[in-house]
Amino acid sequence: MIFVRFLVLSFILLLSATGLFAQSRHNTKGVDMEGTVVPVLAFREDKKTDPIRIENLFLYENGIEQKIKNFTYDPSPAKIVILVDNSKSMPATVEAMKKAVMEFAYEIFEGDQLFVLGYDTKAEIVQEWTDDAKKIEASLGTLRKDGNPYLFDAIDSTITQILMPLMPGTRKTAIILISDGLDRGSKLSFELALNKLQNENVTLYALQLPDRTGGAYRRDQPKAPQVLTQLAEGTGGRVFPIEDAQEAAKSICDELRKNRYLLSYIPTNASSYDARRFFLIGDNGINIRSKTAQPPNVK
Repeated sequence: MIFVRFLVLSFILLLSATGLFAQSRHNTKGVDMEGTVVPVLAFREDKKTDPIRIENLFLYENGIEQKIKNFTYDPSPAKIVILVDNSKSMPATVEAMKKAVMEFAYEIFEGDQLFVLGYDTKAEIVQEWTDDAKKIEASLGTLRKDGNPYLFDAIDSTITQILMPLMPGTRKTAIILISDGLDRGSKLSFELALNKLQNENVTLYALQLPDRTGGAYRRDQPKAPQVLTQLAEGTGGRVFPIEDAQEAAKSICDELRKNRYLLSYIPTNASSYDARRFFLIGDNGINIRSKTAQPPNVK
């Protein structure tokens, strides 16, 4: 493991030297001295049954190793928003979308709740917070195919209007995005949409539809499939094909309940006014996923 850590640290230092990791320009002024809290998904892939502890983890921020203050299992219920592409050219039938949503209604744990939104040029409520599968099924009749996909604006509305009112009391929040990743018309940029997710510690998962753009380049944003990949990987989530909706629902609900932890640390040589790259690794046999950055607290 020492050799592996040496290779990882060497790689981080190389990124820092080439400018891929933005170094902080300030000291800790502006940083919450109670510590930065980050949700982490951690899994043992070895045969061991020992709990995952602080000493199994190694954290780097902007290329500088950080001291982890706390690392605790989070058994709390999840608040999950299912965000469904309602747009006219969406490359799936409405029935396929309904079926994908219902897989989550069958898989959530006791205490978990779902909120369903459909979006085209604006996001509209399909079903407010509930754990009642019959109520969710009855509400899905309002899903349709109309208008253009304002994906990034829909993410913004989901965070500001649905999830942020739950905070800070609710820490386990996630978005399940059912989409091909196409945005056509949002006022909010891709970068700011990702920043908002990371700032609020919202994990995004995606059920990926076939790419309706045929791999076309988009101005000022990644290609549609890369949008899904970068939103998910940037927040600690994953991307699943829509065809595997049942497996995806079980996997996502299981890991949110069984493999979710909260990590806290006090950043060194950092400022809340700088972008801070976050890199967390574990000992051999431990798989870690988390957000990849803490965006600066500037408008």
